[in-house]
Amino acid sequence: MNYKETLFFVAKCLTITLEKKNRIEIEDSLKNTEIDWDSVVKVSTKHFVFPSLYCNLKRGNLLQYLPEELVNYMVHITDLNRERNKQIIKQAKEINSLLLANDITPIFLKGTGNLLEGLYADIAERMVGDIDFIVSKNDYINTIKLIKGFGYNRVSKESYDFPQFKHYARLHKEKRIAAIEIHKELLIEKYASEFNYDSVKKTS
Repeated sequence: MNYKETLFFVAKCLTITLEKKNRIEIEDSLKNTEIDWDSVVKVSTKHFVFPSLYCNLKRGNLLQYLPEELVNYMVHITDLNRERNKQIIKQAKEINSLLLANDITPIFLKGTGNLLEGLYADIAERMVGDIDFIVSKNDYINTIKLIKGFGYNRVSKESYDFPQFKHYARLHKEKRIAAIEIHKELLIEKYASEFNYDSVKKTS
């Protein structure tokens, strides 16, 4: 399997609970094709969908076609990611409570937002790096002060504070699993007026 073939295989695996024809095709491939599992692991890990790959194959009752050692590894990584996401959810709720208590309404973005939304059948499916959230421009500076006062410190120790248009420099708190990024914009300056905090808040 070359890279393109592996990527296509992984992508189809991620849709087997949504597309019946893809499940049939994947099961046929698992039964009759020599799968390069090393490549599958590398590609799915590179694209941060390895736990999701496992969850989908499990829901599709297709794990029986995988090498036992691989399944055990998938279970291990997925369990670790599930525990990490539980801690991320707890951390996000802590931040949310802090800001709401100060009349600031954060909107959590990307992976963390999806976890809080309950988008996934299993929270282990999504791999999350930072906790990203956006606040209104009027609350932006006060949010930074509140978060820093709550024990969060700059991750980067640069002596010069590089200007950031979309978000403040990454912050981290001791004994918290994820760094955070406080956004005042969602997009680059050219498009910031088209999609921003106000437009998101209207539909959140």
